[in-house]
Amino acid sequence: MSDASAEVAHAKINLALHVRARNPDGYHAIETLFAFAADGDLLRAEIGEEITLSVTGPFAPALAGEGDNLVLRAARALRAAFGIGQGAAIHLDKHLPVASGIGGGSADAAATLRLLTRLWGLPGDDPRLGAIARELGADVPACLLSKSCRGDGRGDQLRLVNDAQFRGMPLLLVNPGVAVATGPVFAGWDRVDRGALGEGFDAALAGRNDLEAPARAIAPAIGAVLGILRDQTGVRLARMSGSGATCFALFADIAARDAAEATLDASWWRLKTVLI
Repeated sequence: MSDASAEVAHAKINLALHVRARNPDGYHAIETLFAFAADGDLLRAEIGEEITLSVTGPFAPALAGEGDNLVLRAARALRAAFGIGQGAAIHLDKHLPVASGIGGGSADAAATLRLLTRLWGLPGDDPRLGAIARELGADVPACLLSKSCRGDGRGDQLRLVNDAQFRGMPLLLVNPGVAVATGPVFAGWDRVDRGALGEGFDAALAGRNDLEAPARAIAPAIGAVLGILRDQTGVRLARMSGSGATCFALFADIAARDAAEATLDASWWRLKTVLI
């Protein structure tokens, strides 16, 4: 986006997500392959005396009354880390559903860091940005990067992957209108290690999402979405993202993606986009 005062919070998808173990600290050791959509939420900002946030968009009501959401936490942490003496008036146009497995809050926090780094004239390669992202949440470092990458550990140990064969691929995101909290889904994992995630994007096709079963136990509608997506003509891969309930499908071409979107339940949220 050429507008320096605006930043897209790109929707995150987990092409594959393997849960390998539950650590003594309560976090899980995972192996995942992150990819990002061209579209998502949109943030704008201008210099202000204090840090403020206004929210519009179809999912704005879900954030109503939140005085300490990830956008505000990211802005305050960035200002404190760099000793910034000014504030920012931030506006979030919220189009991604919350608690949906596509990094809505994490993507918004990451976009806030990128946006305010420009607004306040900070160095974009400063290691403090990564440290702030890790403190905000396990998905925030990947969302800060917003490039296809492999995530290990909590998902915040990142390395870029060659995504040439997937870049620009038509993508359809679908959520049946169900918010699923991450904690209960991870708690429902059966603690069976089903093996490592291979390397590269080809491995994603042969991979899996180990959180699908516990998420479907909480939200059975996920199964209905996946059943429809996997039956579509031209689908390359259909899977649940993150801890759900949003599912995604990658298609051979735009026409196949758009034809699939037309078959969906009218009450379901969907986003037609492409991988970046």
